[in-house]
Amino acid sequence: MSGEPTRPAALFDGARALGIELSEEQATRLIAHLDLLDDWNQRINLTAIRERHAQITKHVLDSLTVRPWLKGRRIADIGSGAGFPGIPLAIVEPDRHFVLIESVGKKCRFLEQVRDALALANLEVVQARAESYHPAARFDTVIARAVGPLADLVRFAGSLLAPGARLLAMKGRYPEEELGKRLNGWKVVATHVLHVPGLGEQRHLVELGRSHERLD
Repeated sequence: MSGEPTRPAALFDGARALGIELSEEQATRLIAHLDLLDDWNQRINLTAIRERHAQITKHVLDSLTVRPWLKGRRIADIGSGAGFPGIPLAIVEPDRHFVLIESVGKKCRFLEQVRDALALANLEVVQARAESYHPAARFDTVIARAVGPLADLVRFAGSLLAPGARLLAMKGRYPEEELGKRLNGWKVVATHVLHVPGLGEQRHLVELGRSHERLD
């Protein structure tokens, strides 16, 4: 751990700026996730962001920015890594079911410990690559945070989406070049500028759907 205070005010104020009124229990769980991240990060490289205030801004609040675009009950976070955005979203959305898909075994063990330590009954961890995972039921929303070009994303994650579902790609700078590429059966529904409280860097969300489905 960095030795810095946990700065709960930054967490509460930042969440409030995103339209989320955190309960004390939710805030405790969000900070506990970061505490476990600090502990595990001494043994395996889960994040280069070590300062607590930066973790709150660049991991937790960044994750929560996509909440308004979640659709349906079943949500998948592909390439979940250290659990962002899936774990913060699962904490603030207890009535939705989240599946964290991660191919690296050590990262899955971390995610499982977080799930168990935080008693997140709405969270499931799957060790698999997205393109080889065949869930019993497909998802209403699939989220990818910094997982690669859009053309690759729709190819390896498209089969996970139920009819009418949305694929949400979290990006930094506006991905103009990626948006100009053919997406083979997929279309850009919308692009959204994300405002992360306390962060002076660009964040964008690309919302994708199947080409033959009507926009809603």
